[in-house]
This record gives sequence, C-alpha cells and structure tokens, in this order.
Amino acid sequence: MTRRERTVDVLVVGAGPAGLGAGAELAASGAGHVEILEREQTAGGVPRHCFHGGFGAGRIGGGAIGPVYARQCVAAAVRAGAALRTSVTVTGWAGPRTLDTTGPSGLERITARAVVLATGARERPRSARLVPGTRPPGVYTTGELQQAVHLFRQRIGTRAVVIGNEPVSHAAADTLRVAGLDVVALVTDQPPSPLNAAPVRARHRSPLLTDATVTGLTGRERLTGVSLRHRDGRTTTLPCDTVVFTGDWIPEHELARRGGATLDPGTRGPAYDASYRTRATGVFAVGNLLHAVESAGTAAAEGRAVAAPVLRHLAADPWPTGRPALAVDSPLEWIAPNLVALDGSRPLHDRFTLRTGRRLLRPLLVVGQDGHVLHRERLLLPAVPNRSFRLRGDWLDRVDPHGGTVRITVH
Repeated sequence: MTRRERTVDVLVVGAGPAGLGAGAELAASGAGHVEILEREQTAGGVPRHCFHGGFGAGRIGGGAIGPVYARQCVAAAVRAGAALRTSVTVTGWAGPRTLDTTGPSGLERITARAVVLATGARERPRSARLVPGTRPPGVYTTGELQQAVHLFRQRIGTRAVVIGNEPVSHAAADTLRVAGLDVVALVTDQPPSPLNAAPVRARHRSPLLTDATVTGLTGRERLTGVSLRHRDGRTTTLPCDTVVFTGDWIPEHELARRGGATLDPGTRGPAYDASYRTRATGVFAVGNLLHAVESAGTAAAEGRAVAAPVLRHLAADPWPTGRPALAVDSPLEWIAPNLVALDGSRPLHDRFTLRTGRRLLRPLLVVGQDGHVLHRERLLLPAVPNRSFRLRGDWLDRVDPHGGTVRITVH
C-alpha cells in the first residue's frame, strides 16, 4: 500500500482537553498549519462520557457536563483554525519529528517542525493490579463503567463495590447510582481520616472501608463478591455483582518513550521542564500524559500554555541540554515539572505540583541540591494521598545549572 508523505508545522497527538487546548491556542497564535490527530471516532477525550457537571468552570461554558464541555473544546480548536482528524492512529516514529499513521485515508508519514504529545492517561485494569481470583463479568474501570452506562445504555447490575477514594471514585459511585445500583461500599487502602469518611457517607450514603486491600474476586457466571483484608489481618467478603476499580492512573507514555522522551520514575510520564519540553528535541508534552491525573481544566490550561514555548521553538529557540532533574523522597511520590529549565521558564502559575503516598499534617518541604538548602516551605493545609498540592517556584534561580539532582524532602 502506498504511503502518503506530508509536512505540517505542529502536529498534536491526542484530542482530549490538553490536545484541543494546545491546537486552539497554537492555531490562533499563528503557528502555521496545526494538525490534531485522534484515534477515537469522536474527539473530546474522557469528558465525552462524564455526565456530571463542573467542567470548564470559569473558562469554557462555566461548569458544563462532560460531553458539552468536550464539544466546546472541539469547537474552539476548529474555530481557531486547527485541522482536527479523528480515527487516525499513530503507529510509530520514522524520525525525530516524523510519525507514521493509519486512518480512513490509508497510511501516512507526517513530518512536523514541532510535536505536541497529549495522549492522556488510563486507569489500571484489574489484571494490571494483580488481583487474584476468577474472571467473571461485572468488573469495570471507571471509564468502562461510564461508557457502558452513558454511551451504550447497558444494564450493569444491582450491588456494586467501588475500589478507591478519590474524585474519580466518587464519580464512579454517582454513575452507579444513576444506573440504579446500590453502592455497598467504597474501599481504600488508606488509613481512616476525618477528611474522608464523613463526606463519602453524606454524598453516597455508603460506608468507606479504610485500611483494606482487595485480595480476590469470586464468581464464575457473574461476579458474586469482593474479598478484602484489613491491615490488622481481618478478612471479609462483600457480596456484590459489580466492582469498579478506580484511580491508579498511568500515563499513556508508550509513544513518548518510543520517540526518545525519557520517562520520569515518579510520574511515569515523560520528564519535562516548565516549558513542557521533553528530552527529545522538538517534542513537547502536555496534560495527563505528564502527571496522571489532574482535572480536565488543568489539562486544557497546560495545552494552552504550551503554545508560547512551541512558538519560540519554531522561531529557532535552541533546545535545552543538561537540565538538572527534580526528584522527591518518600513519602512524596512525584513532582511536576521534573526538569529545571535554565532559561528562566516558570511552571504554570509559578507552582510545582506534588503528590504524597500518605497523609501529612502541615508538612515542611525542603528543596535542596548537593547539600545546599534552596527553599523551605510550610504547607498551611494537610497533604493527602490522591490529591495534588503545590510548591512555590520562586527558588528556581538558586539552582546550580551544573549541579546534581534537586531533591524535595519532607521534614
């Protein structure tokens, strides 16, 4: 089959909020021919099947439900002049900024002056979480559940257990209730806290089981139960015919990795600096590919923010080398951005984003490099798992560009 070859100025891979935001801003800013590729038949990303409100509050539509927000993002990109192509899958790299694709028009090889990766993130399914037991029907991730209920109008079940206690977990519980299921419980391996149990009971009228891990699933023709083990050794089985595994996000990083973008060990997405530049020359990355998972609004804001550094790159701004890495010590899990830009670039809103593996009550964060303290900052509120918190970036000018890794620790 003949492969068609084309060139564009900017190629954006992924048409969720981040990719659409990038495409809209770049096209409106005069970046030339901006093309957005999406492997799904419909653009818009995850919000397409999130039928709760709050999307785009303060920006597009002021708090629309997910599908409406997705359509507004698509309309904004097209209106700005970006070329949006759906049902097009990127199959690999043929060069530093050359991508092979397949779609309705056949095989193509597209070379761009700059590539923006916005491939998003996914929840780990049951198999990736290594949960033992049988493999009966009735096991979902949040995305699978929302598509089954809202897009395909499928019948789900009667009694459900939600694994997780973060915003996406609560969205899954809401979807189950809309579908007519009784939510037996939400289950988390995190310890109890006054910040989590009461809101869950008030919102879902369901108990939150803390300090509990899933040890197995039972049932053959249909799921019949979820087996749990408490941290103190107690075990139980919750009778149910539906279980939803939520959270435990991982960036869709395969394309970035194959393109030469080094992955950060904490986020598991591409390492990047405040200008969204990866370690692969000419390749930028935005959205939940970088730090799974933030809100659609945050992803869209990062998409818009990448336009300025992409335009500078198109104007022959040199690609940086030798950027010191940023890393965190336990119980912190990751920081983003995670490369220090040596050209004065600052992260969005001059704040770094971090996550912790356990609850920290007003922690003192210390930023250091090669034994020298660069910054100390006491958080005014607790830092809790599965919720992001921020660290000021006004210490960046004190980083030694020739020094070692900059580390953030908790004291």
